[in-house]
Amino acid sequence: MINLNIDNFINFHITKRKKSFFHRDIESNSDKLRNEIQEKTVLVIGGGGTIGSSYIKSILQYSPSRVVVVDTNENGLTELVRNVRSTPTLATPSEFITYPVNFGTKVFEKIYEQYKPFDIVANFAAHKHVRSEKDIFSVEAMIQNNLLYANRLLQLIEEDKPSHFFCVSTDKAANPVNIMGATKKLMEDLIMQYASSFRCTTARFANVAFSNGSLLDGFLHRIMHRHPLSVPSDVKRYFVSPEESGEICMLASVLGKSGDIFFPKLEQNDLTNFLDITEKFLSQLGYEMEVCSAEEEAKEKSLLLTSTSKRYPVYAFTSNTTGEKLYEEFYTEDEKVDWESFLSMGVVKKDFQNGKTSIRTAIEELERLFNKSGVQKKDIVDILSRYIPTFEHVEKGINLDQKM
Repeated sequence: MINLNIDNFINFHITKRKKSFFHRDIESNSDKLRNEIQEKTVLVIGGGGTIGSSYIKSILQYSPSRVVVVDTNENGLTELVRNVRSTPTLATPSEFITYPVNFGTKVFEKIYEQYKPFDIVANFAAHKHVRSEKDIFSVEAMIQNNLLYANRLLQLIEEDKPSHFFCVSTDKAANPVNIMGATKKLMEDLIMQYASSFRCTTARFANVAFSNGSLLDGFLHRIMHRHPLSVPSDVKRYFVSPEESGEICMLASVLGKSGDIFFPKLEQNDLTNFLDITEKFLSQLGYEMEVCSAEEEAKEKSLLLTSTSKRYPVYAFTSNTTGEKLYEEFYTEDEKVDWESFLSMGVVKKDFQNGKTSIRTAIEELERLFNKSGVQKKDIVDILSRYIPTFEHVEKGINLDQKM
């Protein structure tokens, strides 16, 4: 059993913040948040994951009347319900309903028809890992989820026009180098097409520390099995806590103007190296990090681990996989940024009248391509490159699934 308080570790060793990064904006806008959420109906898609569930816990503090949650992860939804109903500081609405359903299906449309209209619709369903673009099949699934299903969702809810629509993005949408980031950039362009019809917002933000499926979350599983750790030595990332990820999405979904893209005002000195985190993580567990130069070396040393071991094997490697970006950015040089409206967040201001034809054409071209046989990953990259001039994809022939 791992004797480690994850929340304390995040606050003291990763984000280095005792309070939420967004607490000042939450406090100064508390009345508006309550007015926009209290007694309102909310639909959350992808609510069983780390960010979606954190968003739900954030909005529950303002007493919505009904919350409907869908997610493909049945176990995630089960834990969400247990977590929410077991947290003394959260008031669960009388209608808190969860469904293990893919939002791209007819079943989801029936659920929507049953409970519509919604005041707030928030979409967190996404392929968000770079490793999920290893071949044409994984790429097609990613585009379906991140773009094509999102398009169907917007078409569905446009008839009823929620007061707020939010769809989560990523920092990797700014000057994307991987297909995941490119699909999110197109998703941003897509929601701008609807921003003149109803209020649509999104948010780009950093790594969520110990989120489901993340490298740090994987550390917990590896330690439990006495497996070696594997970590890039040359990658730095911005981090927010799970709580903070839900808060920025709540703020963006409720306070934003149509077309706004929110991001945290993190600075260069907030960047953290994964290898430094690994060393601190092991230190908290009573280990000294033993750096290995190869996977096999780390595996062999892990076989010698016992309950009294003081050194833990870590394979530290230089990043060489397709789509990996060594740095993070929240906006591009040609984007207009509002730095004044919020204390902890910048806002990219978009002209949502632009790009309607191009995004529609891109979606149609991708759908036609998926109906063909013999499609290759390069065919997808070619289409994305035409519609995203800043997309700089480099195929290295190695993906993260080929590493420990």
